[in-house]
Order: sequence, then C-alpha cells, then structure tokens
Amino acid sequence: MLDPAAPQLVVNSRTLYFSWLPADPDAVSALVPPGLCPRPDRQVFINQYIVEDETQTSGFGAYSLTYLGISLLGVDAPGGLNPGGWWTSYVASSRRVREYAAARGAPVLSGRTRFDLDGENLLSETEVDGTPLLRARCRVGETGHVISSGHHRYFTRRDGQLLSSVYPFVAEPVAPFEIESVEFLQPGHPMYALRPANPLSIGFGYYSPRSSFAYPGGLSVHPVVGAAELARPTHQVPASLARSGLPSGS
Repeated sequence: MLDPAAPQLVVNSRTLYFSWLPADPDAVSALVPPGLCPRPDRQVFINQYIVEDETQTSGFGAYSLTYLGISLLGVDAPGGLNPGGWWTSYVASSRRVREYAAARGAPVLSGRTRFDLDGENLLSETEVDGTPLLRARCRVGETGHVISSGHHRYFTRRDGQLLSSVYPFVAEPVAPFEIESVEFLQPGHPMYALRPANPLSIGFGYYSPRSSFAYPGGLSVHPVVGAAELARPTHQVPASLARSGLPSGS
C-alpha cells in the first residue's frame, strides 16, 4: 500500500471535466456534511480521466478514475477562480489508488471509466462492479496553444474530521468543446441523486488529451464553522470562461 502522506504525480492523462445544475437540488444539499456549504445553485461536477501507462505516474501505475462532487461556497482554491468541492463518489479501477484515496477519506468505489473517441465525437462511460452508472457524450476539437493551469481544492472526511487538500494542475484543453448529453443510468444507485436537470445546464467544462496534476503530500483539518460564517456572495464564473472549454470551477 502506498503511504497516504506521500505526494503523487500524474502526467498526460486523458481528462474530461465539467459541471451541471442538478435535477434535485435538495438531494444534492443533503449530501454536503455540516461545516461545508453548497453553492446556491447546487452545482455538481465530474472529473473522468484515464492514465494509459504506468510511466505517467509516480507510483499509481495505469488506471482509470471518475470522481463526482458538489461545488462549495466560501472555500475557494488558491487564486479564487475555482470553488472548493466535496467529493461524493470516487470510482477507481486500481486497488492501489483506492487504498491510497480511502486513507485520505475519499468515498471509494471499485469501477472503470472508458473513453471512445470517433472523430469529433467523444463518449465517456463509468461503471461500478460491471454496471454502467453514467454516460456523457461530447463534441471535441483539437488541442491548440492554450495552456490552462491553477489549483483545485477538495474536501473529504476521515475519523470525524473534515480534511482539505489543494491539487495543482496543468491541462491542454481542446477547442471547440461541447457537452451534448449526460445520462445517469441506474435510478436505484445513490449516485443518481446528482443527475442533471432537464434541459441540461452546463456550468464549465473541458476535454484535454494531456492533463497533469499532483496529489499533495499533506492534508489539513478544516475547522467546522456555522453556516452564517460561510455565507458570502455567490461565486460567479467569468463570462470569458463559461462554456469556453477552460477550467472555471471545481
């Protein structure tokens, strides 16, 4: 088992990352623990990525992963562009990755993520225990000279404490980019609570054939404060980034 206190690096993963407004905002709110506050719009995010070869990681090996979560208010990542996020599901194909993430409080599940790219049409699908749970269809273009970089902040819970960690990233998004559909396939699964509203309302998103990031070496304990202390004006996605294919949210 990898030491969960050790940092890990992943380079050049294929990554699909986007957000939406949910069909059931109350169900989304119920998933956020005391001490954290969801955004008023209850934005949900997903990150699906595939690491093709063990040489792309510092210790994880090759694997695929999908995590979902809820964007938060008042706990932005460094720089203030990306809101913090509470992880609700963390689906990894590698036992080594699952054990590492579980030791950090991630809500791990055993499953696989696949991408099928046919010209400009990208299909992503995540399954758990052999059952497909969600599927997205996108239209993607080519990578150019744009580099997107920054930080994300994610929260987990372990031994009754909220943990916070900041993840640096560098990505090469494609353009153009468009999410065409998002399907949650199993109404009986807890993940179904995060399904998108109809019509689909996308907050931010990008696809990158080359996305790199790090799991930081340490976790900080997040102090639990009252909801009133968390309240502040809603985080707004800059108009220049919304739907542009650049990361603009957690």
